[in-house]
Amino acid sequence: MNLFQKYDIIVVGAGHAGCEAAAAAANLGSCVLLITMNMQTIAQMSCNPAMGGIAKGQIIREIDALGGYSAIVTDKSMIQFRMLNRSKGPAMWSPRAQSDRMLFAKTWRIILEKTRGVDFYQDTVSSIIIENNKACGVITSLGHHIYSNGVVITSGTFLNGIIHIGEKKFGGGRVAEKASIGITEQLIEYGFQSSRLKTGTPPRVDGRSLDYSKMDEQKGDPEISGFSYLDIDTIKPTQQKSCFITYTNIKVHDILRSGFDRSPMYTGRIDGIGPRYCPSIEDKINRFSDKDRHQIFVEPEGFETVEIYVNGFSTSLPEEIQYESIRNIPGFESVKVFRPGYAIEYDFFPPTQLKNSLETKLINNLFFAGQINGTTGYEEAACQGLIAGINAHKKINDLDPLILKRSEAYIGVLIDDLINKGTDEPYRMFTSRAEYRTLLRQDNADLRLTQLSYKLGLASQERMDKVIHKKNSVNEIINILNSFTLKPEQLEFYFENIQSAQLTEKQKACKILLRPDVDIASLITSVPELKEKVNDFTKQELEQAEIQIKYERYIEKESALVERMAALEELLIPDNFNYDKISSLSNEALQKFKKIKPSTLGQAGRISGVNPSDVQILMVYMGR
Repeated sequence: MNLFQKYDIIVVGAGHAGCEAAAAAANLGSCVLLITMNMQTIAQMSCNPAMGGIAKGQIIREIDALGGYSAIVTDKSMIQFRMLNRSKGPAMWSPRAQSDRMLFAKTWRIILEKTRGVDFYQDTVSSIIIENNKACGVITSLGHHIYSNGVVITSGTFLNGIIHIGEKKFGGGRVAEKASIGITEQLIEYGFQSSRLKTGTPPRVDGRSLDYSKMDEQKGDPEISGFSYLDIDTIKPTQQKSCFITYTNIKVHDILRSGFDRSPMYTGRIDGIGPRYCPSIEDKINRFSDKDRHQIFVEPEGFETVEIYVNGFSTSLPEEIQYESIRNIPGFESVKVFRPGYAIEYDFFPPTQLKNSLETKLINNLFFAGQINGTTGYEEAACQGLIAGINAHKKINDLDPLILKRSEAYIGVLIDDLINKGTDEPYRMFTSRAEYRTLLRQDNADLRLTQLSYKLGLASQERMDKVIHKKNSVNEIINILNSFTLKPEQLEFYFENIQSAQLTEKQKACKILLRPDVDIASLITSVPELKEKVNDFTKQELEQAEIQIKYERYIEKESALVERMAALEELLIPDNFNYDKISSLSNEALQKFKKIKPSTLGQAGRISGVNPSDVQILMVYMGR
């Protein structure tokens, strides 16, 4: 007897990627089964209970603009909000929120349970049903054959996961949770390549045992803008919980070094490569031996828990070394440890084996998203899940995939990097990876992406209406500033206050705004007549108008570059193109072209190891 109906799409794994994939596919009209090993850990924040940060905040805003849920969940569960890099240009501004770990997961589950078309099942998937080179279901550890038209794998760190604490090691995908066995072995038989990566997490401690008077307090922003473009109720600024900063010292480092001979990192028991930009504390003191101290961020895990996340102290050293060293950090002298830090090794599949839709090249209707593709971070996983869910739905309905360009979204940059360059270490998004970051700001993700998603049927009418209103309002503000003339006497006191050169003649408000020491909020406050004209607009609309005026030339320059590069993106390479016929290609380019099979000349040029001359040769040959 078959207990299950046939589904349109099965999503394997209910982490950040799986949740977004299931929600997106269901909201587009697919009937989805979300399979998880544990219904109590849906959307678990396995590591730091925080969302956003440098470039990651932009990704969350993009997910929201496309109709995903990560921003909404974050806004509903945040305990602190900060806009990072405010001292820099707007291309670098990045929202970050500390979340209530339990409330975050609870909120995600409630949203999924209210999403029509999403079913749940608790079991472990041991293999994929593949017929005629097409994924058409899964087999679970309980022996169930569940059929579907497509499968999305979002396995996180669970594929053959091994947890390391000092000389101890045991199977697991997360502490107290078993690993997933079978999928890797099956896919290797089908010709996939797999490898190993490593990540880690710090000890969790009892906040009641810490002396915060010895630390520096880090408060949230006095104003909370949040992540979602929808009107989501967040906490009030006065309700925010503070984080704290303290530092390691030479004694802490010496104690940590005393355990290196039992560290799985230095004794060869860990084969996987760890994240370069989020190293363990032992890696930090080894690589940066000239530094006497390293920053430790003391971060609360929620409103109603005393549990503290010790950010910056990720480690897999023996428990007694962890305990002895952490007690020598200022403020931690009487610390009580809830659980030790640990490292985890897991399987991933180099993402050059994927199409830019996140469908695998070897098996039709099989999609990968999240850490299985070599990424690290909730945000990177969530955006891949969203795109995989959209494209799985589109594939089974014979529709063209959604492919975001590098000039359209950080999500486009991430996926393009993965499938063209691959990765041999956990991939993390940075603003420096995006060549068009002036265009890809956190403040305009809705203007860039919502209309695209609305046409797909994912972004709601409410979202589209908000975007239209925002565009109209911003244009109206710019028109007002372009036409409003200011006299020298109106600004005399204001310029004196900000120590800026006085006007000698009348000027339009928009020209005044081009001064680097002038911002729209203070300018409006100083000129009552101007304030009266723009009083009905929101702070976000005024800020957007200011950015567009101040950075108009930079935006135009980047937009022109995008247009020039677009020509290469439109030159399609046939799927069956025979690269062996081009004798003048370098050996590396020939191998990479045959392996990755780029779909356009633009994509061919971004493949790691391919030179501009190889692209020119390919272009000339195609022209023939």
